[in-house]
Amino acid sequence: SRGVDIPVVNQNFETNVPGLFIAGELGGMGLIRNAVEQARQAVDSIKKLDGIGRSKDLDVVIVGAGPAGISATLAAKALKLRSVTVEQDSLGGTVSHYPRGKVVMTAPVMLPLVGKVKFTETTKESLLVFWNKVVSQTALKINFGERVERIDRDGSGFTVKTTRSSYRSRAVLLAIGRRGTPRKLGALGEELSKVVYRLVDPEQFRGEHVLVVGGGDSALEAAASLAEERGTTVTLSYRNEAFGRAKPKNRQRVDAGAASGRIKVLLKSEVKRITEQAVELEHDGRPVKIRNDAVIVCAGGILPTDFLKSIGIAVETKYGTA
Repeated sequence: SRGVDIPVVNQNFETNVPGLFIAGELGGMGLIRNAVEQARQAVDSIKKLDGIGRSKDLDVVIVGAGPAGISATLAAKALKLRSVTVEQDSLGGTVSHYPRGKVVMTAPVMLPLVGKVKFTETTKESLLVFWNKVVSQTALKINFGERVERIDRDGSGFTVKTTRSSYRSRAVLLAIGRRGTPRKLGALGEELSKVVYRLVDPEQFRGEHVLVVGGGDSALEAAASLAEERGTTVTLSYRNEAFGRAKPKNRQRVDAGAASGRIKVLLKSEVKRITEQAVELEHDGRPVKIRNDAVIVCAGGILPTDFLKSIGIAVETKYGTA
């Protein structure tokens, strides 16, 4: 019923704004293999644009250094395109924000300049080591800590303004994630410092009373990981009556934690008020108050729709239709 905002792209991953492409998670394809392949195909399409290689401008500015951004940067280098890659955060994109030890599922994929990569199931840390090795071995240049502030049409190309510089380019490839701004609960006390919007290291909450809010894979993974820490008390709150969006493996981990008493699951519950030492919820129509040291909200992020629309990119809201 809530829907998901998806930018409109054609079969070449070009948006309704000519010369502006989107690949990977932002376009609705979060799987690593798909993101890598989309980015490679998008750069192949950029190579065929009129004006590529015929002016003093860059051929393409690549925004993001997750799997799609790395693949695009490799492809641009392989095709000898003049490019710049900027990343507001660190190498790995969304993957770098996964919890410590998270198992990452992917599939064999062909990386430009690298060849076939045969990952199937690996950890976040191993995957980041691999990406760093690729960057080092292929001598990729990525401008980390550089955030895009605006993108403007400029003749047949674009001017990309960042926090550090300004680039003139024939094309732009957005390979950014969908994290955007974390979705808030709207509960009283949510501004307290003990409320965070992602779990990086479960160990930092050892021995504490922690509330995890959400019903997707990130919430279930967070709850299960926290429950494995010695002395940590974990409560998982979700507004719906079942974890329908989560993978079976994660549901099984939470079920096992609930059966052993390590995780208290509150379905059909909603956070109403957060204080320094407690959280007040409504559970199945009844008020509940639990002791609390930390709240981890895993309710997803709000897509940077305003940023996309400011560039002129059309966005559709999809409701699960084929």
